[in-house]
Amino acid sequence: MLNLILFVIPLGLDTFAVSAALGISGVSGRARLRLSLLMSSFEMAMPVVGLVLGRGVGAAIGGPADYVAIVVLAALAVWMLVHEDERETERTTQLMSGSGLALLAIGISISLDELAMGFTIGLLHLNLWAAVLLIGFQAFVVAQIGMRIGARLNTSFRERAEQLAGVALLSIAGFLLVEHLTA
Repeated sequence: MLNLILFVIPLGLDTFAVSAALGISGVSGRARLRLSLLMSSFEMAMPVVGLVLGRGVGAAIGGPADYVAIVVLAALAVWMLVHEDERETERTTQLMSGSGLALLAIGISISLDELAMGFTIGLLHLNLWAAVLLIGFQAFVVAQIGMRIGARLNTSFRERAEQLAGVALLSIAGFLLVEHLTA
């Protein structure tokens, strides 16, 4: 369970970054609730897809699955550290007013890191339902907090939160690698 919690916490930092961007652009109370529920839904669904894929790949490749999971986790961490997406604020603003397919596309685009995380959790054979519930709960709470605080913050703080999530995930990948090499 500790490993699962360690995986979920960095996702909360990323959710905070997206929510803070929404807060910066200004969100009413009703929209905050709607967006928190929407983000939670996407962030709960994408890890399920990733978990199913990860477990399937894990079963197919056997023993090396743990090392593949570590590589995927490290790659996600590095991506979070180095990418700068100028369009992220634009996408999050579209999320507030979007509907239909546009809303679906934006929801998927902001939850791709959960897909990769779900894949990693699946390779490591962690509990699917516990992961989904923890991710959904943290996404809703952190989205609420992020939008409220985001109304008072600037864009550079949001980027730093995402980079902090990358550092946390890279640390977890390193910890898992050391754990597997010493086992």
